[in-house]
Amino acid sequence: MKNKIPNIDIEKSIDHWIKSSEEDFNTMLGLYDIKRFSWALFIGHISVEKLLKALYLKRNKQHAPFIQNLYRLAELSKIVIPEEYSDLLDKITTFNLKVRYDDYKQDFYNQCTPEFTIFWIDKIKILRIWINQML
Repeated sequence: MKNKIPNIDIEKSIDHWIKSSEEDFNTMLGLYDIKRFSWALFIGHISVEKLLKALYLKRNKQHAPFIQNLYRLAELSKIVIPEEYSDLLDKITTFNLKVRYDDYKQDFYNQCTPEFTIFWIDKIKILRIWINQML
């Protein structure tokens, strides 16, 4: 199935992904403030995913695939991925899985201390800056 976008305003779609990502980023910060740490990181993952989907759209002129793997989205966006960002993308992708599936939830919930969470929020901020520079 081809993802080519007929008669669509690509810039408008990219802007939508970026704005939605920003809303999710702010939601992540709000969840951190109310001590919903595991969910904050889950939403942080989504905020990065949406920026990568905007980048994919910009670079490929087609809809991004329906995947949540951040490294794979970056790779498909045809960008050079520095090793330190590669590791961050891989780790943050796991936040998507660990909140969704019951067999991972409790372990992840216990891991998400305030210190752990703010550490990863800071990494999410770094990735967002990096991706935004390419948009």
